Amino acid sequence: MPKISLIISFYNKTELLQKVLESIALQTMQDVEVVIADDGSGPQAAAFIEHAAHSYPFPIRHVWHEDKGWRKNAILNKAVMAAKSEYLVFIDGDCLLERHFLEEHYASRKQGEVVTGRRVLLTPKTTERLLSEPLTPHSFGWRLFFQLLAETLFGPHKTQMEQMIRLPKWMRRLFLHERKRYILGCNFSLYKADLMDVNGFDERFQYPGYGEDIDLEFRLARKGIFAYSRKCQLVQFHCYHQHFDTNYAPNKALLQENTDNNVTYTPFGIHQ
Repeated sequence: MPKISLIISFYNKTELLQKVLESIALQTMQDVEVVIADDGSGPQAAAFIEHAAHSYPFPIRHVWHEDKGWRKNAILNKAVMAAKSEYLVFIDGDCLLERHFLEEHYASRKQGEVVTGRRVLLTPKTTERLLSEPLTPHSFGWRLFFQLLAETLFGPHKTQMEQMIRLPKWMRRLFLHERKRYILGCNFSLYKADLMDVNGFDERFQYPGYGEDIDLEFRLARKGIFAYSRKCQLVQFHCYHQHFDTNYAPNKALLQENTDNNVTYTPFGIHQ
């Protein structure tokens, strides 16, 4: 059994997924299975994943359902059930991983807690460069740091580049205090048993960007399972894309409904 099941939410963008897989191949921890939670991609993506499954040293599993619009929570629940490990790490299919990412998630694991990190927002230029070059252990080093610094100071994009500063453990213990933080859906981990205690993701959320991960955070917290931030660890890089409107009233209504009813175990999750 692998130590980690890395669940990647994915839809059609194979160029990005290839880079994500390259970043996984560079990880300092390789005892991992990859579970691709595919929200209805077409045959070309399926062929790419089948080929990738024979191209990397770690096992790759493809969990798919029919495309009926955005149903990320539903396919994540299927991926959770397919995962073999007792410890789950969740990322999105456009997030590249610093090489200590999996090692640090696993070292931070604790029953009854969620581990959550943040992300560096790549600009169009840095995204284009990283996608055009083979990834190496140095791809996320000083060259990227100074390029993002210049674009942060003189460009229009917010990069949150301070999130790429990774401190050794002794410095974190000396200078930083762990604190509760909201779950970021593209960078969190927890024991599978803890997720099953709340029946996974609520599948009624059918629009991205608001509510689908906040609802999970709230329901876990009502069970006493809180999310803790690991600042200056768990570094990932989010490839640039156009922002979408997250002001979706049905998601907000569902979140409020679960909050008002003090829901922990959703009847609209893994087991229905």
